[in-house]
Amino acid sequence: MSPEPFSFRVTATEGAARRGTLNTPHGTVQTPAFMPVGTRGAVKGITHRDLEDAGAEIILGNTYHLHLRPGDDLIARAGGLHAFIGWRRPILTDSGGYQVFSLAARRKVTEDGVAFRSHLDGALCALSPEKATDIQAQLGSDIAMVLDELIGAEPPGTLDAPRAAMERSARWAKRARMRLEQLRNDPGSAPDVIVTNPGQAQFGIIQGGTDQALRTESVQQTVEIGFEAYAIGGLSVGEPVEIMYDVVAHTAPLLPSDRPRYLMGTGMPDDLVECIARGVDIFDCVLPTRNARNGQLLTSHGVLVIKNAQYAEDMGPPDPDCGCYTCRTFSRAYLRHLFMAGEMTAATLLTVHNLCFYLDLMRRIRDAIGFGSFGKLRQEFHQTFSRR
Repeated sequence: MSPEPFSFRVTATEGAARRGTLNTPHGTVQTPAFMPVGTRGAVKGITHRDLEDAGAEIILGNTYHLHLRPGDDLIARAGGLHAFIGWRRPILTDSGGYQVFSLAARRKVTEDGVAFRSHLDGALCALSPEKATDIQAQLGSDIAMVLDELIGAEPPGTLDAPRAAMERSARWAKRARMRLEQLRNDPGSAPDVIVTNPGQAQFGIIQGGTDQALRTESVQQTVEIGFEAYAIGGLSVGEPVEIMYDVVAHTAPLLPSDRPRYLMGTGMPDDLVECIARGVDIFDCVLPTRNARNGQLLTSHGVLVIKNAQYAEDMGPPDPDCGCYTCRTFSRAYLRHLFMAGEMTAATLLTVHNLCFYLDLMRRIRDAIGFGSFGKLRQEFHQTFSRR
């Protein structure tokens, strides 16, 4: 497939909410978009066929996990991640920053990068801005993320750690951009790196914790470097949801209006609705797949915990308003039986529903923005959906 240039076009707006079209070397993504998380090259509990049927136009893979196993060298020799996993549509790869953050005691952060112990065998590994760029060049994702330093939620007024992480992330972002430009313009200078997708775009990441002044500085420094687009990182790490909304509302309008805006790692369905209302275009989260494996369905009326005894003889569909395969075919009683019996089919069927629910919500929101009725959809959604 000859690479098409990366581009983005806003096709409709309602308030800060935007509908758009994102073009990549492996196809087009309609935004707002939700990316199912396929950390190790597979979205847990579901096949690519069912992902496509659910309407997934783009999935996410992870640099850290794929580098450790099976290895980006192997994937590059196979022709890149798309060829290796058999997914023909767009892929975004995270840099591994969140996974390294989650290792806590196993990692050491320096100006050069991050040294850490592999969660697989304890081997000492290193990830730098340049190395994360090289790995993603070999994976050949359509969108590559820069390596950033992520920290947890800090108490209000605590700025030393967020500022240090933000400033280091900006320095790392510049190094990552320089490395990608080197691979683009002089691939012979890196003979050990097999670039499997010459049209790969690179996104910068905005940091700064929950402090709006730091977020503004981060936007200025990162946009000055010049990336194809930008992500809002460092949220959904323990801060109250209202604070997260405030940070998104402050940061999104500061980003270039002609580029897609990606909110990393968020979240619940109502979070998606609210952050779209604040100008975000792209989302990812493990929540719909992880919660499905733990027996939790996300429905038009809120959260449904299938193991609860009240569903033992409930012959109704999981979500009467959903047209997915699971809801068309199976009862709550049957799904509860599968889950309580430990059948792996339970995780698959619940995952199918949760992802269909998320992706259908995105479709409905896109349509509503196009028709100028997003405000009405937003109000009606909050009237029916409950987290409890």
